[in-house]
Amino acid sequence: MTQQSEAITTKFVQAYSELNKHNLSILEDLYDNDVVFEDPAHRMEGWDSLHQYFTRLFSAVTECDFDIHESVSQGDVAYLQWTMSFSHPRIDGGKQRKVRGCSRLEFANGRVIHHRDYFDMGEMIYEGVPILGALVRHLKASL
Repeated sequence: MTQQSEAITTKFVQAYSELNKHNLSILEDLYDNDVVFEDPAHRMEGWDSLHQYFTRLFSAVTECDFDIHESVSQGDVAYLQWTMSFSHPRIDGGKQRKVRGCSRLEFANGRVIHHRDYFDMGEMIYEGVPILGALVRHLKASL
């Protein structure tokens, strides 16, 4: 791991540990203008698109916090294991939900150029929807 990658990873972990709907601007220093962001439901290119995504996401939830448990980096790539805790008024009656996931980050020129999140959409959303949630939990248990 290069010193620069270690510094970026540390800065990323710190920013996401402090992230909330009132300080989204702290992310701007992390990401390259041409960043590519992907998760199970989205793909966007460019900081402006990513910033709009985070603005919509955080305006829709009552709370959203990240607890990053582990980070491993090699060269210009880092992996983070995390738990996201969030509440959404239309999911699971607004109760807090926890979702475990992993992020893969690629760095260049001191910034994140590619960010891919891996997590279970069923765990995040579908299990919190009445009727559908019971079906998803049943399917997962039978596998």
